[in-house]
Amino acid sequence: MATEFVKSLSDGVEGKLHIVMFPWLAFGHIMPYLELSKLIAQKGHKISFISTPRNIDRLPKLPLEYSTSITLVKIPLPKVDGLPENAEATMDIHTKDIVYLKKALDGMELELTSFLEKISPDWVLHDFAPYWLAPITTRLGISRGFFRIINAWFFAFLGSTDMMLTGWTNRPPTPEKFMVPPKWIPFETKAAFRHHESKWIVEGMQKNVSGVSDLYRTGATIKGVDVIIIRQCREFEGQWLKLIEDLHHRPILPVGLMPPPLHYINDDNSETWACIKEWLGKQTKCSVVYVALGSEVTIGPTEINELAHGLELSGSPFFWVLRNPSKSGNLDHIELPNGFEDRIQDRGIVWKSWVPQLKILSHESIGGFLTHCGWSSIIEGLMFGHPLIMLPFLVDQGLNARILEDKEIGIEIPRNEEDGSYTRDSVSSSVKKVMVEKDGKKIREKAKEISSIFGNRRLHDKYIEELIQFLEDHRKMSNGHSS
Repeated sequence: MATEFVKSLSDGVEGKLHIVMFPWLAFGHIMPYLELSKLIAQKGHKISFISTPRNIDRLPKLPLEYSTSITLVKIPLPKVDGLPENAEATMDIHTKDIVYLKKALDGMELELTSFLEKISPDWVLHDFAPYWLAPITTRLGISRGFFRIINAWFFAFLGSTDMMLTGWTNRPPTPEKFMVPPKWIPFETKAAFRHHESKWIVEGMQKNVSGVSDLYRTGATIKGVDVIIIRQCREFEGQWLKLIEDLHHRPILPVGLMPPPLHYINDDNSETWACIKEWLGKQTKCSVVYVALGSEVTIGPTEINELAHGLELSGSPFFWVLRNPSKSGNLDHIELPNGFEDRIQDRGIVWKSWVPQLKILSHESIGGFLTHCGWSSIIEGLMFGHPLIMLPFLVDQGLNARILEDKEIGIEIPRNEEDGSYTRDSVSSSVKKVMVEKDGKKIREKAKEISSIFGNRRLHDKYIEELIQFLEDHRKMSNGHSS
C-alpha cells in the first residue's frame, strides 16, 4: 500500500525536489515516465513513481543508483465490471475494454489523494487520464504538470483546450473531418488520418462507461495544469510546439526526445542476446530488416499472413519480433503461414519472446526498421539512423507515418483506405524500396542525417536541465519553498 512509503518520502533533502509521477496504465506511457524519472533522479531529486501493483512488479529492475531516489509506489486498481481479473494495463485487454480501465483508474482517486496529503510533494507530473486531479493538487498547494509522451503534431490535431472540453462544440464530427489537416494549423503539413484510422477519434469524443470522453479527459487535464511537458525538441518540427502553446495558453516545455542511454547496449550479457547477436553477426552490414510492432498492437491472422508473405517475397534478411498477445480472455494463438519458417530459415528469424530492441537496432547488420510508428520506437530507430518502413495502427501512429514520410526518412506501406488492410505485395515492395532499391537511396541517406538530432545526447540532456530548472523555479510557495 502507498502509505508504507510515506515516512521515508517525507524526509526530503533541503532544496531538492520531490516529484510524483503518475502515468496512464499502458506500458507505452509507463516506460517514458520511468525514463524521465531516472533522468530527474540523476540530478539528485526524489521521485515517487505511482502505478498499480501488477504494473510495478512488471517494471524492469531499477539499477542500484536509484535505490534512494526513486520509490515505486503501488496503489491498488479497484475492481470494475467489464474489466477482466488481473488486468491492470492496456496490454492485458482488448482495445474495446480500455474504457473499463479508465473507469478503474478513476477509482484510484481516494488513495492517491491520501498519499499526496501525507507526503506533500513539490510537483505531480501526470498523464491525460486523471482529469480529476487539479482540484486536489490545488487544495494541497502542489504544482502540477501534464507530461505528454506523444508528439506535438497529434496534440495539435485535437484542437484547443476549449474544443476538447466541449467535444468540438457538442457536435462530434464525422471521420471525414479528420482526413484533412485542421484549419487551425497555419502551415503546410501532411498530418491527416486515413478513413479507417479516424473512426476511433470520433469514438474518443463520445462519453463512455467512465462517464466522460477521452477528449474531455485531456482537455480537463490541460486546463488544470501549470505546464505541459512534451517529448519533442525544437530542432525537429519545432513549429508544432509554438502551435500547441497558442492552442492551450499554457507554458510548453519540450523535454527533448529522451533517447535511451547507450550504456543499455553494453550491459546485457544474457543468453538471449548472445543467440541473437550470433545470428546478426552472420548477416551483411545494413542488410537486415528489424520488424517489431510494439506491445500494444494486436494484429489478426490475415494481417500476420500478409506481413509474413511480404517479408518472404522481399528477399531481404529479417528479424521479426512476434510475441503472443498477453491480453486477458481467449485470443487466437499466433499462427504463421504453413511452411513459412522452414522456407525462410536461411535468411529470417521469427522471435516469439522478449528481445533487447535497443541492442538489435544498434547492430551494424540492421539496415531498416519495419515499425508500427509508436513515438518511442521511432526515436530508437532514428537515433541509429535507420530508415523506416511504416505500418501504423493506433492513436498517433498514422500521423507519425505521414509526417515522417513527408520528411523522406521512411515510407508507409500502402493500405486500403476504408478497412486498413494491406497485401503481401505492398509489404514486399516497401521493404525492397527502403532496403535495396535505387529509389530508396535518398530515404536511407536522410535517415542517417536525422540521427544527428535523434541520437544527440548532449542536445537532449540540455532539455532535461531546462525542465529541472523550470520545476525548481515554479514549485508552490505553500509547500514551504521559495519559488
